[in-house]
Amino acid sequence: MKIILAGYNLDSETIREFQEQNPEAKHLTPETISAAYARISRSPKSVDELRDIARREVEKARQSNRNIVFEMGHSSVAEHAVFNIDVLGVSRLLVEEIEKFRLCSYTEKSQRYVLFKDDFHVPEEIRAAGFEESFVETVREQNRVYQDLYGRLKPHVFKKYGDLAADPANSSMLEGWAKEDARYVIALATETQLGMTINARNLELMLRRLAAHPLAEAREFSGKLYEATKDTAPSLIRYTEATDYDRLTRKALKGAVDALLKEKGTEKGDAACLKDESVTLLHATPHADDIIVAALIHSSSDLPMTRCMEMTSLLDRNDKERIIKTTLRHMKSYDTVLREFENVYLHFELIISASCFAQMKRHRMATITSQDYDPSLGVTVPPAISEIGMEEPFLKTIKETGETYRKIAKTAPMAAAYTLTNAHRKRVAMKINARELHHIARLRADRHAQWDIRAIAEAMIALGKEVMPMTLMLATGKDGFSSLYHQVMEVVP
Repeated sequence: MKIILAGYNLDSETIREFQEQNPEAKHLTPETISAAYARISRSPKSVDELRDIARREVEKARQSNRNIVFEMGHSSVAEHAVFNIDVLGVSRLLVEEIEKFRLCSYTEKSQRYVLFKDDFHVPEEIRAAGFEESFVETVREQNRVYQDLYGRLKPHVFKKYGDLAADPANSSMLEGWAKEDARYVIALATETQLGMTINARNLELMLRRLAAHPLAEAREFSGKLYEATKDTAPSLIRYTEATDYDRLTRKALKGAVDALLKEKGTEKGDAACLKDESVTLLHATPHADDIIVAALIHSSSDLPMTRCMEMTSLLDRNDKERIIKTTLRHMKSYDTVLREFENVYLHFELIISASCFAQMKRHRMATITSQDYDPSLGVTVPPAISEIGMEEPFLKTIKETGETYRKIAKTAPMAAAYTLTNAHRKRVAMKINARELHHIARLRADRHAQWDIRAIAEAMIALGKEVMPMTLMLATGKDGFSSLYHQVMEVVP
């Protein structure tokens, strides 16, 4: 056995300095690794030899990439080239579009830990529609209230949690709690920054999709992202222009659905379509516990799956529990349930705030689709804001925000959402497997989790346990894991 470190991330400034000192160096591109790895399947040479050849013959490596990726269609080769991207001065609304790309890594400036200032994006569409003045006035008022809320929430939090405040080590956490509640009043236009790690295959897809996006900010992002990366791996990124499929499909679908709803007499906002529940379980895999038991028997035997299913149907509850508990027996709060738990699914509809959605969308081992933000769904008001007597001015700001939103929406409906706040809600459809729900439970149903998403996670878990009680028997937050483990396993602590 031989293990060789083929490469790792380097800061672009380090690369630039090296190139300035060594102008003859032409091989500082991730394309050489992609080319070397692409040749593994057809060359008798060792992979380190192939990398050496690619470094010495960069143009040949690039031509090889073009042939393999674009002529032969082996796009996975482009995944070996990885980029680290600094993204600055983008709106929170655009971040939602960027982070729809699931096979990338993101770390975002947190409104939970950082006190935001008066930095926000003024959309081109709102300027063109003649609403810049009212938009800016609304957002600045939101930011003024945000600062006021934080100033009042901070001493309230420290007083309410006096036992924690007694230890200076908890100061940052308590300040964060005040910031995370104050942020509910600031706009989706608020500027933020993030670090993004993305491979060339997904970079090309992101460029193309966002080039077709109806928001000008998204199209500008696509153009600037292309300019920043186009010379680094030109052999792996070719199709970056908006396609008819990306530009027209969503628009056509919306038109078809609008026509269908009108034809059937169901209009937007129909009372029959509105629900008060923030979490609704739409569908779950039937006989989920049986499927999990059968999957566990299958992976631990030589029986075909059909026989495993037949066998499971004859077992009593105790036998099924014994199989599932065996997989959980040695589990700690940081362990992940076995992959067999991915065989069953739960499909939820969530009505959640922008603040909550910003956290929920990070669970990318899920199928998440959403509607636009809808002021008719109301807003989420942090309990602490009511506790300090600031609910009335908070809701006054929300009302003024709604008035500005409605004015802009008549002319620039897509851009109007920039005006809305972190408190505004949208409907989200989320399909997850049981393994991912266990992960959400550990992270989001924990007492350290932010209160908004914790409430949503706990409701999802409760509904899930109704339909697959054995599969989700240890689905809980990290802080409650030990207690639940001893209860389920009937172990005396």
